[in-house]
Amino acid sequence: MPKAKVTFADVGVTLTVPAGTRLIEVSEKVGAGITYGCREGECGTCLTKVISGGENLAAPSVLEDQVLKDSFAPRGHRLACQAQVLGGDIVVKPV
Repeated sequence: MPKAKVTFADVGVTLTVPAGTRLIEVSEKVGAGITYGCREGECGTCLTKVISGGENLAAPSVLEDQVLKDSFAPRGHRLACQAQVLGGDIVVKPV
């Protein structure tokens, strides 16, 4: 199974994870500052800046794309609860 290296710039931690892992899952494990309100019905709170390696993430789903547009998210930002790693190196930072 393909692996990916995900670095959280805010805490300076890099982990190797299997492809298909969502950024929020990794963030919780390392204590990165990505906040989320998914469980409280606040979609869009896990907005994350992709510093590099955006091409190593799965394309946004229709739902994610709509939430990003509705929240006027800048280019290069993703929802950590939706963004799945595919492989390679990815560097992200909470917004």
